[in-house]
Order: sequence, then structure tokens, then C-alpha cells
Amino acid sequence: MESTNRVAEIGQFLSSRRAKITPEHVGLPVYDAAKRRVPGLRRQEVATLAGLSVDYYTQIERGKVNGISESVLDAIARALELDDAERSHLFDLHRSALSSPRRVRSRRTKAVRPMVQRLLDGYTGPAFIRNARHDLVAANQLAYAFYSPLYPDQLHPDPSKAVNFVRFCFLDPRAREFYPDWDQMADGAVNLLRTDAGRDPYDRGISDLVGELSTRSDEFRVRWAKHNVRLHYTGTKTFHHPVVGDITIDYETMPLPADPGLVLTLYSVEPGSPSADAMTLLANWAATNLAGTTAADHPAHTTGE
Repeated sequence: MESTNRVAEIGQFLSSRRAKITPEHVGLPVYDAAKRRVPGLRRQEVATLAGLSVDYYTQIERGKVNGISESVLDAIARALELDDAERSHLFDLHRSALSSPRRVRSRRTKAVRPMVQRLLDGYTGPAFIRNARHDLVAANQLAYAFYSPLYPDQLHPDPSKAVNFVRFCFLDPRAREFYPDWDQMADGAVNLLRTDAGRDPYDRGISDLVGELSTRSDEFRVRWAKHNVRLHYTGTKTFHHPVVGDITIDYETMPLPADPGLVLTLYSVEPGSPSADAMTLLANWAATNLAGTTAADHPAHTTGE
């Protein structure tokens, strides 16, 4: 994403947030409701709630953010009732708007560290690592089996072939079967990608992916335009795997501080549940079809970071 767009994105993000809040919700009087031209709060109403002048807040929405203090951003975040993900995103956008554009270079690819691969292989459930672009960059055998639908030959997934979670969600027709609640998964995929894009505005891989998907998928383009963001640490998902059927999984995600941009995800199923039985069947299938397969066996499979 070009640096000039980073400045404009602050205004787009703030505008999208105030569109979600009505004056009634925040206790403001409404005069001439029929004449209102915006679905949510007006700029002057946000300024009032934040304790700012209308002109000052208008300049911020127009991208003039030099000299803005954290206290001002906090006041705007409170006025717009931003959640933790939205507040962090606002601060990320502000920081990137003030930073000097970096010369974008091709990053040298690197293999996942051996200790990290051992950590993956030692986990009994599916475990994998993605990067900020949402490529699957490393996994254990069971995770490759679990995500076999992302590969061209899902019965014989080849970990040396790079796959991307967001591209699969929007461009592969198999995604709607793999994700029973496709709309929820699609929303989450876009919201997470936008969050990561805000953290690193000069990531060429992310900007290229966004450009590709915006061109090829109306579903992606509409969601991207909403400017929604999300933090993604723990929860439950349901999948329909082509080999073993429905699986409901609990997950935990965590960044790898020694490898900026990489995120570890661990999956677990409830013991004794139908999903646990399905995971056992999947493990048996993986042992037959993916014997000895890890990212370490395929040097071409790298982080791209």
C-alpha cells in the first residue's frame, strides 16, 4: 500500500466507525432527522463527544495527523466506542501515517527455525504457523491433513506448494463446503487481514494479495471496504472435512516474538466427542497419506517474511 493511501485510510476508518453509531445511542439530541445525510454520527457530533473542535477533528479525518497526541486518539476512540482491535488499528494507522515510506524490497525467504518445527511436530493436535499475509508456512502432519482442502490435490497435499487461507476462502469453490458458516469465516479472514495490514503498511505481500482479491472477488471487495478489524486469540470453529466430516475445534493463537509477523495456532477437540473421533480418523488417514511430511522436508516452503 502506498504511503499516501495510509493517510487517507485514517479518515476512511474513522468515517466507517462513526457511521455505526447513532446520536440516540450516545445520548445526543437529534434535530431535523429527515435532513441528516449520514447514517451515523456527524463529524461535529464526534468532536463534541471527544472534547475537540469541529475543525480539528475534521482535519484529522482528512489525514492531517502530525502533532496528534495519544490522548487525542484516546478521546476519539472513546467517543466512537472503539473496541480493543479497533483502537489498536487506529494507533497503527496513525503511526504508519507518520513514518517515512520505506523502500520496498523483496524479503529474503527463510525456513521456519528447527526448534519451532519441533514444537509443531511434538503437539498432538493440528498445529501450524501463518505469516501476516496469511500463508500457511509451516505445520505438523495432522495440520497438513486437516487443511488438505487448500491444496490442489486434497487427497495428497504437497506442503512444498504454498497456500493462502484468504485466497482459498474467496477464490476456491471448495471453501464453502469446508467452512459450513462461510460468511462468518469470510468476515473473520478479511478483518484479520486488515488488522495485519494496519500493523505493517509497507508489506508488499499483503498489498499484492489485497489487490488481487479486490479484483477477483466482489465478496472480498465489499468486506474490505467496511474497514472492520479483529483480534484473534481464542475461540471455536466448525469445519466440514472431506475425509472425516464435521469437526468442531477450539483454538489458541499466539505471535512468535522471535519471528515478527509469524503466528502460531494450536487446535484441540473435546475428549470423547464426535469431533475427537473424527480427529482420530484424520490422524490415521494422515499417517497413511502423509507419512513423515513436515515443512522441514520441503525447503521450498518458507515463511516469505
